[in-house]
Amino acid sequence: MPVLPGAEPFRHEGGEAGVLLCHGFTGSPQSLRPWAEFLAERGLTVSLPLLPGHGTRWEDMQLTGWQDWYAEVDRELRALRERCSSVFVAGLSMGGTLALRLAAKHGDAVDGIVVVNPANRMHGLAAYALPVARHVVRTTRGIADDIAKEGSAELGYDRVPLRAAHSLRAFFRLVDGELPQVTQPLLVLRSAQDHVVPAADSARVLSRVSSTDVQEIVLEQSYHVATLDNDADRIFEESLTFIGRLASAIGKEGTAARG
Repeated sequence: MPVLPGAEPFRHEGGEAGVLLCHGFTGSPQSLRPWAEFLAERGLTVSLPLLPGHGTRWEDMQLTGWQDWYAEVDRELRALRERCSSVFVAGLSMGGTLALRLAAKHGDAVDGIVVVNPANRMHGLAAYALPVARHVVRTTRGIADDIAKEGSAELGYDRVPLRAAHSLRAFFRLVDGELPQVTQPLLVLRSAQDHVVPAADSARVLSRVSSTDVQEIVLEQSYHVATLDNDADRIFEESLTFIGRLASAIGKEGTAARG
């Protein structure tokens, strides 16, 4: 199936600092493209891949699971490491979960993490029904487009394939167990009002990671897809400041070591 217009992956060759951006479940690179372009315009090397099963039609997502989505960002991270002297991972919602796992598994190969409304678990009775429901019902209503800003829209599926949702539930459990392995500097940006991922998920992430350099910022004017919402500019600027601080420190350490 052809990729939906606007859902294409984005890559930019810039300087020695690289950023891998991960989009969310049933979403597409469109939700993070303004962020990617902002970082690219400021000289960073940027990779924003399209996750398997996304950006086409929900039927394609039925054939994929968390292993496919993670494999894609894992490949992109390895490619960035070959190109850049410092690499940062970032993501929205499930993309934040992917970024956290990359940090847990790759250790020093990841220099910092930025997550926006990171997802940690499925909530409510529906989560418990998934193991059985996925064999009976193919889809449920979509979760895309939770945005406060008038005129802004997210390009995502209007249906959630339950087979893929069941895989996502398993992925959340896996990553929750790996969070203590996350030691890198961490910036968490969460919306005060989010109709998809509750604040409890960010709190859980913050309580489980082993990072000591941690910052949490509350976005007062945005819903779940904050990267397309009223606080988007703040997300972009805060992430650039975070990366700039760490990339500068990394550069100085490297210079001292060479000296």
